[in-house]
Amino acid sequence: MAAMPRAGCRPRCAGWCVKTHYRQMSGFLLIFDLDGTLVDSVSDLRAAANQMLRERGRKPLTLTQVKQMVGDGAPALVARALAASGADSSEAARALPRFLAIYEANAAQLSQPYPGVPETLTELRRRGFRTAICTNKPQRATIAVLQGLGLLPLFDGIAGGDRFAVRKPDPGHLLKLMSELGASPAVSAMIGDNENDAAAARAAAVPLVLMRYGYARVDPASLAADALLDRFAELPSALDRLGLTP
Repeated sequence: MAAMPRAGCRPRCAGWCVKTHYRQMSGFLLIFDLDGTLVDSVSDLRAAANQMLRERGRKPLTLTQVKQMVGDGAPALVARALAASGADSSEAARALPRFLAIYEANAAQLSQPYPGVPETLTELRRRGFRTAICTNKPQRATIAVLQGLGLLPLFDGIAGGDRFAVRKPDPGHLLKLMSELGASPAVSAMIGDNENDAAAARAAAVPLVLMRYGYARVDPASLAADALLDRFAELPSALDRLGLTP
């Protein structure tokens, strides 16, 4: 059963902390990226970015433009959105809080889990796998998405992009989450969709599974994944082929 939000968490947990007993748990840990892996979120990101731009008198962005801006965290997305709309990216620090306020309030209006995600996660947990999220999206926004889509109970831990001092592609993002959950690279794997996931997984020395359908800005086939999948529902079979078991 996933750890539940509790009162008294430190602010950086944003209402989500790992309970102490998870440090003693065993079992293989599957660490998932969020945007482009579990959830198609670009429409809500675009809506929030365009509202922020509109309030600043700037032109809106297309879905294709925003899709290419996803993956490096909210500060990078806001800076890229401003630059693409003709504004000075130096405005990003002032625009970021407004973007996050808009997004967190509407994080699951247009977003949807990719086909098979809830069912496959449920099956993996039934088999005995532990599951966690490692995303460059801020912690509060990540929780807003998962709560809005009913996915929050399917995870034992969450590490948003502002949870630790580093984030993907830095392997410390993965390693700190593993440590928090009492896991190690020997009993963990990364499931993602883009180059940041690949770089973090390789540097952390964990197996890597990538989805072809996500938001990668390079060909996923060039990222040397241990498995490259077209559908999320293929994940259990891929883990079997790789010899990764609970």
